[in-house]
This record gives sequence, C-alpha cells and structure tokens, in this order.
Amino acid sequence: MSAQDDHEDLVPSATPGYKPAGPAKSADEYAKMDAEDESLARWKASLGIVPGASGTNASGPKVTVLTLELVSPSMPPGKRLHLNLQDPAQVQEFKKNPVTIKEGVDYNVRITFKVNHSIISGVRYIQVVKRAGVRMDKMEQMLGSYGPHPQGEPYTKNFDTEESPSGMIARSGTYNVRSRVVDDDGEVYADWEWSFKLGKEW
Repeated sequence: MSAQDDHEDLVPSATPGYKPAGPAKSADEYAKMDAEDESLARWKASLGIVPGASGTNASGPKVTVLTLELVSPSMPPGKRLHLNLQDPAQVQEFKKNPVTIKEGVDYNVRITFKVNHSIISGVRYIQVVKRAGVRMDKMEQMLGSYGPHPQGEPYTKNFDTEESPSGMIARSGTYNVRSRVVDDDGEVYADWEWSFKLGKEW
C-alpha cells in the first residue's frame, strides 16, 4: 500500500450539513456570548465553557492526546494495554513489538485527551488496521464536543465495543495499526502507529 492509500484511509468521513465555522473563537469568547441566556449558560458550563476556563494562553494545539488503552472484561487482573503517547520511547516500543490481544473477545479502545483552549467539535478518532499491507478494518468514532476542563483535567472517551477476530488464520501474522485524531477541518492532533498479534490468551 502506498502512502497515498494510507492518507485516503485516514481522511475523516464528511459530516452531512457541516460547514466550517470560520475563525475559531476561544472558550472565553464563547462563554461570554449570549451570557444572559441561563439555559444556554448551563449547557456551555456542562462542556467546560465558562469565563476564564481556558486561561490566557491560546497558542499551540487545541487538543493534546495523552493515552491510548485497550480495555476488556476478559483481561486477567492487573493486565493493562496502555500506551502513553507523550513518551516517544513507548510509542516506538508499541510500533516495533506487537502487543497480544486475545482472539474472539470484546474490547474497547479508550483514549484520554486534554482540551487546551477553544471549543472542539467534529473531532474523531480513526484507526486503520492492515495485515501484510492489506486493509482489514477501519474504525471511526467521534469524540464529541468539549471545552477546556475548568480544573484543567483530561477527558476520557470509551469507544464502541469491538470483537477481536478468531481462528488460526486470524492468529497468523502481525496487524499494523495507524491511529489518528483529526477534526472536520482536517487538522491532525495526533498520528501514531502500533501493532498487535492475536493469541489464545492475553
């Protein structure tokens, strides 16, 4: 597969009726808009959009993706598949040395991320899985709409439950994954690669 194929796989699906909103406003600007509307103010507060929430620094990326985790009720106690995306050495380790996922089990992809400033919407997680260069699966999930957390805390998003493939053929070979967090305007907030194998046990 060429780099062009990879690029096309990772382009987010068009959201029907979506039109770019023009220059982005800061969370503080959104918080002060329609300030007299109490119900709107409560809704904005539920998204973390309150005056002063974003501080004064509106430079840098709107979103920082912190971790990727695979979670399954079938995992033995104490077992974790957790990738710290802020640690380049760990990202390289997950790319070079495949993690083992048990075949035929339900699991969720979970990410944590921080909204640094402004409001995010139309941001999604895209995951493309290939084996021997052939696309096997693509997952595309929306994060939702968020503003900066009032206490500066990260958000956690659990995506829909998936089932891992099973069988001897599924267990042969390594699966290469390209993950990306991108918005409707094409701005990429995180882009990384990792790999896994399927096994009879975790």
